[in-house]
Amino acid sequence: MSFAAAMLIAMGIDALIGWPDALYRRIGHPVTWLGALISGLEGRLNRGANRRAKGVLAALVVILTAGGTAAAITALLPGGWIGIVVTGVLAWPLVAIRSMHQHVAAVAEPLIRGDLAGARYAVSMIVGRDPSQLDQAGVARAAVESLAENTSDGIVAPLFWGVVAGLPGIAAYKAINTLDSMIGHRNERYEQFGWASARIDDLVNLAPARLTGVLFALVSARPIVALRTMMRDAGQHRSPNAGWPEAAMAGSLWIRLSGPRVYGDRVAQEPWVNGGAPDPQPQDLARALALYRRAMGVLGGIVAIVAVCGW
Repeated sequence: MSFAAAMLIAMGIDALIGWPDALYRRIGHPVTWLGALISGLEGRLNRGANRRAKGVLAALVVILTAGGTAAAITALLPGGWIGIVVTGVLAWPLVAIRSMHQHVAAVAEPLIRGDLAGARYAVSMIVGRDPSQLDQAGVARAAVESLAENTSDGIVAPLFWGVVAGLPGIAAYKAINTLDSMIGHRNERYEQFGWASARIDDLVNLAPARLTGVLFALVSARPIVALRTMMRDAGQHRSPNAGWPEAAMAGSLWIRLSGPRVYGDRVAQEPWVNGGAPDPQPQDLARALALYRRAMGVLGGIVAIVAVCGW
C-alpha cells in the first residue's frame, strides 16, 4: 500500500471540509477519545510514589492502544486503491490543515479591525498563556507562534509519520502529541508523571520540526534570511523543536517572536527569536496565513511526488 497516497487523500479531505461540527457533535473526534483515555489514566495513576514509572506506563498504554488499533484496522483492509482510499479517510481527522487556518484567521480578523478584546478571546483558544494583558503586538505574536508550532505538530509531523508507517504511524504520533499537550508540562502535578510523554514527543518531532522550518523558508519571499534566522535562533527557544518553525517564520516575515510571556501567575523570561526585528502587527497575521497556505501547497506537492515515486 502507498502510505503517501493515503496521506495525500487525508490532506485533500481535510483541506476541503475540515472536521465538520455536526460530525464532532455526533461522534466527537479521535483526539477527544485519546484525551478521555489519558484523563482516566492520569486520574488513577498520578498519585503516590513512583509517578515517573507510572507515567511511562500511561504513555505506553495510550500509544500502543492508538497504534495497535490502527494496525489491526490496517490488517483488515483490502489491498490496492480501495485500501489506500479507506486509509486516507481514516487518517483524515488526524490532520488539521483547515482548522489551523480557521483558528488563526479568527484572531487575525478582529485584530485587523481593531477589536483587541475579540482578538484576545480568539487567541485564548489556541495558546496556553494568559491573553488578558496582551497588547496588539502580543496577540499577533502569540497567534503567529501558534501557527508556526502547530503547523509542525498538527500537520507536518502527523503526515511525516503517516508516510513512514501508514495509519499506525499517524495514529501513534497523534497519541504522543496529545499526551504531551495534556500531561507533558513542567509543573508540580506533571513534572514526574508527564516526563516520558514530553521526552517521547521531543523525539518524534525532531525531524518534522526542522522540515517545517525548511518548508516555511522555501516558500518565503526571503528564503536565505529565513534559513539563516532559523539556524541562528532555533536553539535559543525553550523547546528543542518549536524554535525551528518559529524562527523560520520570524525570518520569513521579518518580525520577532517568543520573548517574555505570562503563564498564570508566572512570568517566563524567554529569549527573543529574531530579536533585531520589529514586533508583529495585525497585518503580519495575514502575511503569516498566506505563507502557511503556500507551505501547505508545497507540502501537498511533496507528498504527491513521494506517492508517485512509490517511496
